[in-house]
Amino acid sequence: MPSAQPSSTLANLPRVVFGSSALGNLYEAPSRERKLAITRAWIDEGGSRVAIDSAGKYGAGLALEMIGENLRTLAIDPARVTLSNKLGWFRTPLQGNEPTFEPGAWVDVAHDAEQRISRQGILDCWEQGVELLGPPYVPQLVSVHDPDEFLNAAANADDRAKRYEELLDAYKSLRELKAGGVVQGVGVGSKDWRVAQAICNDVELDWVMIANCFTLYSHSVELLAWLRELGKRGVAVVNSGVFNAGFLVGGKFFNYREATPDADPELFQWRRA
Repeated sequence: MPSAQPSSTLANLPRVVFGSSALGNLYEAPSRERKLAITRAWIDEGGSRVAIDSAGKYGAGLALEMIGENLRTLAIDPARVTLSNKLGWFRTPLQGNEPTFEPGAWVDVAHDAEQRISRQGILDCWEQGVELLGPPYVPQLVSVHDPDEFLNAAANADDRAKRYEELLDAYKSLRELKAGGVVQGVGVGSKDWRVAQAICNDVELDWVMIANCFTLYSHSVELLAWLRELGKRGVAVVNSGVFNAGFLVGGKFFNYREATPDADPELFQWRRA
C-alpha cells in the first residue's frame, strides 16, 4: 500500500502488490499448474500494471524461477510488470533433506540458502536473482531482506554493531545500482518495524515493507506515528503479512510459526471474539 505522497520513483506502483512465497513452496508444494494459475490471476486482477514481490529466500530461489517461467509462458510484456526482489539470501546446494533456514517452512525444495548481507554479498544476491528470473524480466525494485534476523543473530553488542555496518555497506551497493539506472527504487523488508525505522534514519529509502506489524491484531501507536511520518517524507509503504501469516483468517500459522490452542490460548480467544 503506497503512501499518500509516494516518491516519484514509485508514483505508479499499484495499490496491491502480489506476494510470491506460495511459488516457493511455503508450507505446501503446489503443482506447476496451480502456480501458473496463481500467476495468471495476478495478471488478470492486476490491470494495466502488475506488481509482484519476491525474494531469494522464498524456496531458496524457487519463487523467482517460477515467476520468470510463468511470465514467459503467459507471454507477459516486461513493461507491464513491476518486480521487487528482496535481497540477502543466496542459493546454495542442499546438503540434507530440507533447507537449514526456517526448518519446516519450505516443502520439497531442492536447494538451501544462506544469508549474505555485505557490500559484495548483496550484489551476489542481486546477480543470482536476475539469473533465476531469466530474461526478459529484471527486478526494478530491490531491498535488504530480513535485516532484523541478521542483527538478532549477533553474538554480542560489538558483533551487532559490526553487522549493522555491514548492513549499511550493503545499502551502499544498492544505492549505486539505483544511481547507475540499474534499478528504480531501494527499500527494506523487515518483520521488525523498529529495525526498518533505524535503517530509514541512516539510509535514503524509497519504500519500506513491514510484515506482520500493521494488522487488525497488531497496530501500535508508535508504528502508526512512524507510518504517518513516512507518508510526509514521501517514502512508500508496503504492508505485508496483513493477516499475521494467515492466522487471522483461519490459518494455523501465526507470524510464520504454528499456533496451538494449548500454547497460544490468547490468539485463539482473540480469533473467536
